[in-house]
Amino acid sequence: MEQPVIAQRSPYGLELEPGDYFWCRCGQSARQPFCDGSHKDTEFTPLKLSLSEAAKVWLCGCKRTAGAPYCDGTHNSLPESE
Repeated sequence: MEQPVIAQRSPYGLELEPGDYFWCRCGQSARQPFCDGSHKDTEFTPLKLSLSEAAKVWLCGCKRTAGAPYCDGTHNSLPESE
């Protein structure tokens, strides 16, 4: 199984309005943390995030979280070589 690219080693703190968003799982999007279609030649697909009200969210930047799309602190334990 392919590993996603680490987009950044910290979460993206965002104020989002109600609506649907597509979180990038592959880590290759130029529109991080959201999908721009860069995953097309990979095994990854974006994850849909639906918000019913405005909210401050912390979205994973390292793409290794167990609670996708939300940051769970996994970036703190990644080896420097990744």
